Amino acid sequence: MNSLIVAIFAILLLGCGFKFYGKIMEKLWDVNPQRKTPAVERTDGIDYVPAKHWTILFGHHFASIAGAGPIIGPVIAVAIWGWVPALIWIVIGSIFVGGVHDFSCLMSSLKHKGRSIGDVAGSTMSHRAKMLFATFLWLSLILVVAVFAAVTSKTLVSEPRIVIPTFGLILVAILTGLMIYKWRVNQVVATFIGLILLGSLLILGYHYPISLGVEGSTKIWIVILLSYAFIASITPVNIILQPRDYLSTFILFFGLIFGYLGLFFSHPRMNTPAFVHWSSGQGALWPMLFVIIACGAISGFHSLIASGTTSKQLANERDAKKIAYGGMILEGVLACLALLAVGAGLYWSGGAGREGLVYPELIKEGNWIVTFARGFGRIAEPLLGRTFGPLVAMVMLNSFVMTTLDSGTRINRYITEELFGEGLKWKIFQNRYFSTAVIIFCAGYLAFGNWKAIWPIFGASNQLVAALALLVVTTYLWAMKKPTKYTVYPGIFVLLTATGALIYQVRGFIVNQNYLLAIIGVILLILAIFMVREGVIVVRKVKRA
Repeated sequence: MNSLIVAIFAILLLGCGFKFYGKIMEKLWDVNPQRKTPAVERTDGIDYVPAKHWTILFGHHFASIAGAGPIIGPVIAVAIWGWVPALIWIVIGSIFVGGVHDFSCLMSSLKHKGRSIGDVAGSTMSHRAKMLFATFLWLSLILVVAVFAAVTSKTLVSEPRIVIPTFGLILVAILTGLMIYKWRVNQVVATFIGLILLGSLLILGYHYPISLGVEGSTKIWIVILLSYAFIASITPVNIILQPRDYLSTFILFFGLIFGYLGLFFSHPRMNTPAFVHWSSGQGALWPMLFVIIACGAISGFHSLIASGTTSKQLANERDAKKIAYGGMILEGVLACLALLAVGAGLYWSGGAGREGLVYPELIKEGNWIVTFARGFGRIAEPLLGRTFGPLVAMVMLNSFVMTTLDSGTRINRYITEELFGEGLKWKIFQNRYFSTAVIIFCAGYLAFGNWKAIWPIFGASNQLVAALALLVVTTYLWAMKKPTKYTVYPGIFVLLTATGALIYQVRGFIVNQNYLLAIIGVILLILAIFMVREGVIVVRKVKRA
């Protein structure tokens, strides 16, 4: 099939979902532009800072939720099960599951003074639910920070040409933030200057690659990245976080536009089979495809961003749909591009002139960054050339990975303060410097250790977080006597899917005598049962009332 037809079909469906289903979500949550948001009511100049314009906050939100997830998921899943089931899940999931999840988490946080979804659980369910949910979120984010620090460091070592753009973007972001917030420079002018500097960094990095060239350089990069995460997570959001993510989004738009334009000019056929098979070494299509393609359809990490940083920067509720629901829809568009890059940009079998472009061979090596970059480079070749295309793809990926790194650290600081400082009354954890230092220390310990050993189970756990977040917002809607069908049905589906994936994985861990992962999986299953029980208790109480 022609890849351009697939692209048009997917984008039209996602656009209709934003326009029509997003409007239903606005009515469900009673969006009121006249109501003051937590960012306006509780402005503190550090965390609660109203974004200058909704596009700036959209940049932060989207760059934070995107990360590498909507790319790595399709890259892996299409090779295992084929592009049709992956495409169906991306489109349907983004509209009816992921978009609902992200928007509902943002709105429920706004109605609870910008508190995290874990803290919202305490208000809608019980203090026990809050503490257990927050503990799980805290541990999950420690792993997220550790893994992304390790992954980014390996990327910097393997591709020295992206070092200057990756770190230079931080300085450009600070300058852009100062121009917009401190020096009152017109946003369009400040953005133009920032983008010119960013483009210069790409060219500079291409001509002057930086390699440490010493043994253990990966560990050195980890130290540098974690040091950056510490500084970025305690710095006012409008100085680094907002402008850096805002500029990073332009890198994404650049990649999206040239990727889809490349399809328009070359419109290659889909080389990957539409359907490969139901079962594989990774498990059956259900539930494992729905777990591997997480961020491209729904991700529990999104609930932490929506209720962690976005809700503290939203200046007006009328922008909630564009930022939360729209961000998820655009992530679906990105996931579709990743699917098309590997499904149409690469070959399914070898042959003359296909060296380094055979999809099964690339994915078997486990380097998904190179796999996506090669596929993207080929579909964008008519516009970006054979060399510059893959470089753009890698810079795009790395900028989002960095965003996930610092956003994850900041959000975990909020959870640390809520869990240990307020929940357990340990006053020292209310100090943001100490809380952040603890997070960085724990993440660093994992990043320098065998972090890969416990990563496989977090695909399912990420979806479990999403299911539990949907459970939390459902109990809130139930208590407010609002329709719950929009959140409860997606929540049940994701809960069953994540539970099924965990049971499958735990069985495999036991067979392979990996008892640590088996224990973690059992703990997560118990957590799910406990949270569902708390939700049932809330429903019964409301019924009696």
